[in-house]
This record gives sequence, structure tokens and C-alpha cells, in this order.
Amino acid sequence: MAQLSGVPILILKEGTERKQGKVAQKNNIAAAKAVAEAVRTTLGPKGMDKMLVDSLGDVTITNDGATILDTIDVEHPAAKMIVEVAKTQDDKVGDGTTTSVIISGELLNLAEELMEQSVHPTIIFRGYRKALLKSKEILQELATKIDINDTETLMKVAETSMNSKLIAGVKNHFADIAVKAVSQIKEERGNKTIIDLDQIQIIKKEGKSLLNTDLIDGIIIDKEVVHPMMPKSAKNAKIALISSSLEVEKTEFDAEIRIQTPDQINKFLEEESNMLKKRVSKLKEIGANVVFCQKGIDDKAQNFLAKEDIITVRRVKRSDMEKLARATNAKIINNIFEISENDLGSAGNVEEKKIGDDNMIFISGCADPKAVSILIRAGIEHVVDEAERMLHDALSVVKAAIELPFILPGGGASEIELAKRLRVYARSIGGREQLAIEVYANALEIIPKTLVENAGYNPVDLIVELRSKHENEQGNSNGINIDTGKPDDMVKLGVLEPLSVLTQAVQSATEVSSMILKIDDVIAASGLSKGIEE
Repeated sequence: MAQLSGVPILILKEGTERKQGKVAQKNNIAAAKAVAEAVRTTLGPKGMDKMLVDSLGDVTITNDGATILDTIDVEHPAAKMIVEVAKTQDDKVGDGTTTSVIISGELLNLAEELMEQSVHPTIIFRGYRKALLKSKEILQELATKIDINDTETLMKVAETSMNSKLIAGVKNHFADIAVKAVSQIKEERGNKTIIDLDQIQIIKKEGKSLLNTDLIDGIIIDKEVVHPMMPKSAKNAKIALISSSLEVEKTEFDAEIRIQTPDQINKFLEEESNMLKKRVSKLKEIGANVVFCQKGIDDKAQNFLAKEDIITVRRVKRSDMEKLARATNAKIINNIFEISENDLGSAGNVEEKKIGDDNMIFISGCADPKAVSILIRAGIEHVVDEAERMLHDALSVVKAAIELPFILPGGGASEIELAKRLRVYARSIGGREQLAIEVYANALEIIPKTLVENAGYNPVDLIVELRSKHENEQGNSNGINIDTGKPDDMVKLGVLEPLSVLTQAVQSATEVSSMILKIDDVIAASGLSKGIEE
């Protein structure tokens, strides 16, 4: 509403909700803090789990920050921005989602205290930006370079990411699988190591235990052999990948065939059979004993293939065909008559197995597969799902550690050291921005503080002890030993995390908190206004 010569002028639609100034800022900060508090208790090895029930009544039990925030239905626009932080963190590095959200909430919480002391949001924003740039420098200095072929270190990184998960008891087994899988699919392109996690196929099946989860040096196809008379397994398989159908093709336009005698019918059917037989003969001629077809296969063709003892699978997904090509080094061919022996892939063993209630085709023993499969087993559905989330985190941190081969001590050690150095840096800045940088440093300590709280110890005493250790330059890697409740050397304990995870968490948290701080006017369209209410 605006005033002109005492006459009100309607600018916004009727029903539009508008909040301005400190009211808008307080509402936004309160919403963001609420989201951070929702996941705060899940941080660390002693963190709690959340039970999420969707509108259909499906239950998810997890302490994975990304899953929790993706599942809950968030209404407030500022809260949605915090959820986006978790999604960005998960997409970029796959781990550290809870860390990034908790830091976001604390940055806003402490900024609110500064604003109450009449520090303008723009000053806080500038201080936060300077603190972020300095944080990146400090983290790079603190990081230790690793050898990307150092399996032992990569295992520790993977295990650290799984410490807080529901099924951390099998973390060693899962870490071994994660390191082997990522190491197998990595590719060197120029001076860079590229890892595409989409080339790791994950299949979930209930039954047996988590320790029966296995890495397959090849691909699993969730199909079965098309004909009962075909072999169920083949050693030293020669594999053909065909993207076209093994059927008599229909004409593009409607056609009419005039048949006048019974002999002509027989000749017509015989010619159809010959066409299919020629295709099967071509496959047999080049030595193929396993065929994966992306489309359909005619019943007659199935019979011919069965007579030649060729294992055949039909209607294989395009994505699985591409993974098969990478795993077996085969080429996907459209025209069977153009296929040659060089186009065939190879595998040590192709076998149909019954897993749970389903038959599946296992292509294993590939020489140097650039696509692999992981078969996750567990007794119940909830555990299988949580195992998949745990494995996703492990694969992601191993990928992060290989692509940017630098690691940091975990357990809150890096955050405490970073906070200490930022306080020193703040004194060199001076003015009100110094206050913002000091507040930024204090906000980072929310991570070790939360780890301590979730483990049931006194956070005040432990944080003071940790700060004291870090004043001594030899104690830079001291973090919280959750089992003893005392400071300990995280490097010796093997609690390690990739540099890129904490760097991304700090950057995402800073950017979203700065953006929320600079909002002083929230205008919601009619019908959406309840989302910006307190």
C-alpha cells in the first residue's frame, strides 16, 4: 500500500503477505535455525536417528542429513534455502550434509546476536565473505596430500564417513568394497583423475546379512534367460550387445501380400524363419555364446539360439547395456550382419542365479571393467535402504579423496584449528568486520560442540580442553575421542575426511547464511502467505 495525496494506492494483490525489516530477518533466521536443529542431533557416531513417515505411510529410519531434509515437507522459503544447501553438498561431494546445515544455522544464530548490537547485516556479510576466503586458505594449509593408490588411507576416509550410520558395525567390509569399486572405475584424462559413480551399479536384495554384500567385477542384469532350454551359465563368455530386435521387422508402410496357394504360405513362413536363422548363424559364426538384446526376441529366434546353446537375455535397459559395454569391452551393435569378432566383449563367467525371489544374470570375472556392481544384502528392507545410503557416502568420500587428494583430521579437529586461526586473522582486520569474523570462528566450533553433546559429555569442558591442545602447534590434529570423551589425535585414530567435503560445507553454509541475512523484505503471493508466518 502506498499513499498519494492522502489516497491509498493498492500496489500488491489482495491477500498478499509482506514482512519487512527486522521482522522479516528474524522470521527467516528462525526458520533456518529450526531446520538446523532438526538434524543437529544426528551428527557424529553417537548421533540419534529420525523416523520419517510420508503421506502414504512409508517409513524411513535414518540419520543421513540429505535424506532427512529431502523427505520432510518444508514450507518456509528460508528453510527451503537451507534444504538446498544439503542437496548441493550431497550433489557436489556426497557427504557432510549435516555439517553444512548445522554451520548454516549457527552462522545465522550468531549473526542475529550481532544485529541486536546494531551491527548492519551488510557488515556481517562482508566479514563472513572474508572469513570464507581465509578459511579456504587455512584448510589447504592444514590438509595433507595423499597417494590416490594408498588403499589404507582411503579405507580410513570411507570408514569415517560411515561412523555415524545405523549399521556402522560393518563399516570395514563396506569401506573395502567402496575403495575397490571406485579404484576400479577411475579413469585418467590428461592430468586429472575422473570418477563417474553412475558406473557403479547398486542392486538391493533382502535376505542374508550385511556381510554378504558383495562387489561384482562386472554387471548384474535383473532379468532371466529367455528360453528354458538355454544354458544357465557360460565360462569364458564371448558377449554380443545388440540394440536392435531379433524379430522379423514389419514394413514401414502398410503392405498387402497376396497368397494364392498353400505352398506360397509355407514359403513365406520359411523365408521368415531363414531370416532369423541367418542372424543366429552370424552370431554363432563369430563365436558369441552370450547375447544381450535391448529389444524383443521372436519365439523362433529364441528356439534357434537355444539350439546353438547361446545364452540370451532380452529387453535390457539402455543404461545397463552401456554399463555392460564398459565392463566387458564390447561394442553395442545395431545391425547383426555388421558385427565382427572384435565387437564382442569377454567375461570369465556369465551365470543365472536366484537371489531372493528373483532370477538375475551375473556377468563377472571381467578383465578390466570400467563399470562394476555392488549387491547389497540385509535381513529387512529398512536396513537394506540404510546400507545403500551408507555406501553412497563411502563411495562419494573415496571419490572426493581421489579427485582432490588431500585429507583433514576429523572429529572436530579441523574446525577447532580453523576457528583458532580465524580469530588471529580477525585481529588483523579490525573494525566491525572483525566482530563478524570472530563470530564466524565461533560458529565453526558448533561441530565439535555438537559431537560432544550427542555423545553425552560436557561440551564446555571439552571445548576448552581442545582449544588448549590446539594452542600447542603439535596438537593441530586433536579432536574428540567419542569413546573416552577426551581430546585425542584424530590422525592416529584414523578419523580422516577429504579436504573437499569440509571446504564445500563451509562454502555452502556461508553463502546461504549471507543470502538470508541480506533479505529484509519477504513478499508472498496470496495463498502462500502461511509459509512466511512465524
